[in-house]
Amino acid sequence: MALLSKDQINAADDRLWEDVPVPEWGGDVRVLGMSGTDRNAYQSSMVVIGTNGKPQRVNLNDQLAKLVGKCLVGEDFQRLYSDKEVAALGRKNGAVLDRLADVAKRLSGLNDKAVEDAAGNSEAHPSGASTSD
Repeated sequence: MALLSKDQINAADDRLWEDVPVPEWGGDVRVLGMSGTDRNAYQSSMVVIGTNGKPQRVNLNDQLAKLVGKCLVGEDFQRLYSDKEVAALGRKNGAVLDRLADVAKRLSGLNDKAVEDAAGNSEAHPSGASTSD
């Protein structure tokens, strides 16, 4: 198989999405997996940095709403909730948010270990040899 060029990589439509029924809300919602940038921002929002510049704790305030808010999109694939609007989403049924968060995590390649890693709560794993510079 031939190596991809930068243009081919940039042109690839690789973000996964899924329409999810939410009977509690009376319809379906569209959940779009996060981009790498959005995923990093979400993970960063969960970590409280201390005065020493090191991670001190994980901030779980509105964690489900933050995650779901980054992934709920309309038919045009534009976010329904901005980062400033997630508090309203956080007031919705927690069981619904939990179900949607599970879909968002799966589509975004996010798992609980990733949050622990972002908070510095797990040991680094040795990486293999790399030829990149």
